[in-house]
Amino acid sequence: MSTIARASRLAGKVAIVTGAGSGYGAGIAKAFAQQGAKVVVADINENGGKQTVDALPESMKFHRADVTKATDWKLLVEATQDTFGGIDCLVNNAGTTYRNKASISRRSSSKANPTLEVTESDFDRCFNVNVKGVYFGTSAVLPQVIQGGRGGSIINVASVGATRPRPGLVWYNSSKGAVWNATKGLAAEFGPHKIRVNSVCPLLGGTGL
Repeated sequence: MSTIARASRLAGKVAIVTGAGSGYGAGIAKAFAQQGAKVVVADINENGGKQTVDALPESMKFHRADVTKATDWKLLVEATQDTFGGIDCLVNNAGTTYRNKASISRRSSSKANPTLEVTESDFDRCFNVNVKGVYFGTSAVLPQVIQGGRGGSIINVASVGATRPRPGLVWYNSSKGAVWNATKGLAAEFGPHKIRVNSVCPLLGGTGL
């Protein structure tokens, strides 16, 4: 594919990328913009989000949003429509985890079961960001994509842990398993509206998380 073809592959498309202030999200947002899309960079980290936008300010706009809050999603969708005139794609990238309890146990020679060391706040944070964030995102965006009538795409960033869970990250893996499973259900339900729903399952990346 030529450089020109790559640069225009997403011309005319509008995307929201969550967790785009760093890591995978920043890379995804920049790649979409480089291929011609208009991108709303959504993150709770204002400094990181604005740094992402600085790479291609003519194609990207930052909007602060907490993916665990339905009100923030409503404002995010409204801002995207007001700025770029519609929505074609949502990348549910925002995610979190807790420190691998198995690694801690090995270093301390502890014989405790690492999963029993996961706190309720660890659990709640994982499921609120990783699962409820996707729930709120699809609930807010899908009606707008359907109304647009030209189809669209939802991309959910899951994890290899969704299908290959490992010790110490049981509840994180479970949250990503929920995302992976929900993706299949959403794809089946919204396919007739010309909306593709896919998940990607990374193993490991050189990011802060």
